[in-house]
Amino acid sequence: MTLATFSPSSSAAPTPDGSDRIRDDQWHLQFLRIAEVHDISQGEGVLVAVPDTGVEPHPDLAGNVLPGIDIIPGGTGDGRRDRNSHGTCMAGIIAAHGRSNQVGALGIAPRSSVLPIRDTPENGLGHPADLARSVEYAVRKGAGVISISVASSASVEMQRAIASAIAANIVVVAAAGNAPRESQVSYPASEEAVIAVGGVDSKGDHAPVSVTGPEIDVVAPAVNIYCTGLNGRYRMSSGTSDATAIVAGAAALIRSKYPHLPAAEVAHRLTATAVDKGPPGRDDEYGYGVIDIVAALTADVPPLGFESSAVTPPSTDSVGVGAPDGGDVGATARGLITLGVLVAAGGGYWVWRRRRRADDPPPRISR
Repeated sequence: MTLATFSPSSSAAPTPDGSDRIRDDQWHLQFLRIAEVHDISQGEGVLVAVPDTGVEPHPDLAGNVLPGIDIIPGGTGDGRRDRNSHGTCMAGIIAAHGRSNQVGALGIAPRSSVLPIRDTPENGLGHPADLARSVEYAVRKGAGVISISVASSASVEMQRAIASAIAANIVVVAAAGNAPRESQVSYPASEEAVIAVGGVDSKGDHAPVSVTGPEIDVVAPAVNIYCTGLNGRYRMSSGTSDATAIVAGAAALIRSKYPHLPAAEVAHRLTATAVDKGPPGRDDEYGYGVIDIVAALTADVPPLGFESSAVTPPSTDSVGVGAPDGGDVGATARGLITLGVLVAAGGGYWVWRRRRRADDPPPRISR
C-alpha cells in the first residue's frame, strides 16, 4: 500500500459549535480509511482506559464513557470531569460516535468504551505516582487497552505498574514525546514491552513535533487533529498524544475482531502491517511505518516467531489524507507532560519483542 494525499476541504476551520463541520475537518479519518475500517470492526466490547485530565461528558461520546475514578490526592468524582480538555480530546479520538447525518466527531473505535481516570489536574502537571496508580486501576477494572498520552519518568512505581499491565495481557500504548520539549523517546513509551507511537503529518511525512529514536514502533497522524473538547465543543491539537489515541483505538478494533488474540499479537499486527516509510525496514523516525488499520484487521499475519518466508507485496491501495499542517501542540503534561501520545503494551508474562535495530528487516506478512 502507498500513501496518498488529497486536497483539504474548504471548511478547514470549525464553526463556533463545530458539530456540523468537524467530520470534514478530521482529515485523519480519510487518511486511515476509517469508513472501510468500520465495516470490519468498531471496537465493540473493548474497554480502553484513558489516564489523563479526566473526560467531560460530550454529546459525541454519550454512552461510551463509563464511570471511572479521580486518582488525584484529595480528588473526588468518577473521572468524568475535565477542566483542561486534553483527556476529553483523547477519549474522543478513540471512541466518539458522533451524531446522525455525519454530524459531530467520529472516533477510531466508536463502539468501544472509555474508562476515564483523572490523574492530572487542569494545569496538566501531574505526578508519576498518580499515573502508576491509574495503570493499576485500569488493570483491576479489566481494561483491554491503556492509552497513555504523557511523558513520565521510569520510577519504580511506574515500572511495576506497566509490568502488571503487561502481565494482565493488556495492550499498552504510549506517546513517544514532543519536540523540542523532549529530546528522546519518553517513558513509558521507552519501556521494552510498550508500543511507542510517533507522529506524521497529513502527507504521511514525519511530523517535526514527534521525537525520534530506536524505540519508535509505529507512527500515526499527529498534526491538526480535531477532536472533542469542553462544553460540547471541539479542539484542534498536534502531538504524539493524538497519534497515541489513534493507535489505541486501532488496538481496540483488533481486540474486538480477535477477542482471543494475546496483547503481544495485537501489537505484532500493528507493526507487521504498517506502511513502510523512510529507509527500507525499521527506522528511528517512522518505526515500522504508518499504521494501516485495514491491513491490521484483515491481513494474514503469521504469529510471532512463526513468520513465513513467503511474503505478498504490500497493496498499492491509497490512504487518503486531507487537512492543513500546523496548529498548536496539544496540552501540557501529566507525569511530566501530557503529549497527546499513546502507548500500547504487549501481553502475557513475557516481553513481546526486543527493541528493534535500525537495520531490522520489515516484519513479514501475507495479504
